Parts: sequence; C-alpha cells; structure tokens
Amino acid sequence: MTTNAGTVRIGARPEAEVRQAQAELEAAAARPRRQTALTRGALAGYAWATGRAGAAPVTGAVSTGPPDLADLTAEIDASVVQLAQQAQRRAPRDYVRGVHDALSWVCAHTDDRP
Repeated sequence: MTTNAGTVRIGARPEAEVRQAQAELEAAAARPRRQTALTRGALAGYAWATGRAGAAPVTGAVSTGPPDLADLTAEIDASVVQLAQQAQRRAPRDYVRGVHDALSWVCAHTDDRP
C-alpha cells in the first residue's frame, strides 16, 4: 500500500476502489453455484493485495502486511509462469488465472476488473 498525494493506493489503484471490487466479487461469489476456481483465485489476489492474507496466493511468499507494487508485479509474473507450465502448476489453472486477473487490474495493467 502506498500513499500518493493523500490517497492510499493498493498497487496503482485507490484503496477504496480495490476494496469495492473485492466486496462486489465476494457478494457475487456468495450466490449459489457462483464461486468458481477463477473467482476463488481473484478473491485470493484481492485478499493478499489488501493485506488480509499472510501469504501470496501463487508463490506462497509470506508477507507481514500489504504488498507493494513490486511485490504485486512479481506475483503477476509468477502467475504467468504457472499458467505456462501446466505440468508444474501448483494450483488449478482457473485459480491462477483469477489471481493473475485480479492483480493485473490492481496494478493497472488492465482495465478489465474480475
């Protein structure tokens, strides 16, 4: 989490925007048969980005608080490697894709929010 001219940011986005996206996805996932591996991955990405998870969702790197932009980007890179290495993937492909999509949005690599 960083502060930029008085605005707290998670990755490249305002904290409130990330927390809103997380809350909306949590609400959608709470509906029957709506939680998929993709959704679980995105929620894990948001939880780690906001400091609510103690370990990175793909690498398992332990963190003591919200990750900074460099840590978020490194986790995106790790998810790309995991997606490319089917035989050595540690988690289901859709889960890793969800993490990738959420963190890519948090870092403003895309405007497509999961």
